[in-house]
Amino acid sequence: MALTRHLLTAARLTVVTTVLLGLVYPLVVTAVAQVLFPDQANGQLLSRDGVLIGSRIIGQPFTSAGYFYSRPSAAGAGYDAGASSGSNLGPTNKKLIDRVAGDVARLRADAGGTAVPIDLVTTSASGLDPHLSPAAALYQVARVARQRRLPPEDVRQLVEAHIEPRQLGVFGEPVVNVLLLNLALDARAPRPR
Repeated sequence: MALTRHLLTAARLTVVTTVLLGLVYPLVVTAVAQVLFPDQANGQLLSRDGVLIGSRIIGQPFTSAGYFYSRPSAAGAGYDAGASSGSNLGPTNKKLIDRVAGDVARLRADAGGTAVPIDLVTTSASGLDPHLSPAAALYQVARVARQRRLPPEDVRQLVEAHIEPRQLGVFGEPVVNVLLLNLALDARAPRPR
């Protein structure tokens, strides 16, 4: 009799906690997020001319020389939000060394042989980082200005206008969101072919 009573109590407790924590709590949190932070709750999506073009918080590839390049990605086939991860290749792995060396050579050729900022050749832990350091964005100014037929100083000012400071003035490092920068570049000058 006591065992049956304990089993019924345990079963009721399981049902109640499942309903509260598996249904009610997620619905309340979702509703609050939709009311207070709708943009963040829906993925910070961006559209241009009514067409979804990306998210402020998910990196994407830019391969045209007239755009600022993003960080490389090892997520899935690259920038795959369904397979977020790093490559797990160690610093002595030949495949990683060859990829980084190739990226450095390509970027140096574009910039006249100057030292390449590290975040232009290394992936982030998630493979989806939408940001670059200001140094990495400024490194690309000459190439982008040349491709867009813009004065380099105008492109530099565009980069500087898109530098996001440290959060609350102390957390993290200043960054540049590559998608937002490239959208501003498109608004400033015709898109490259």
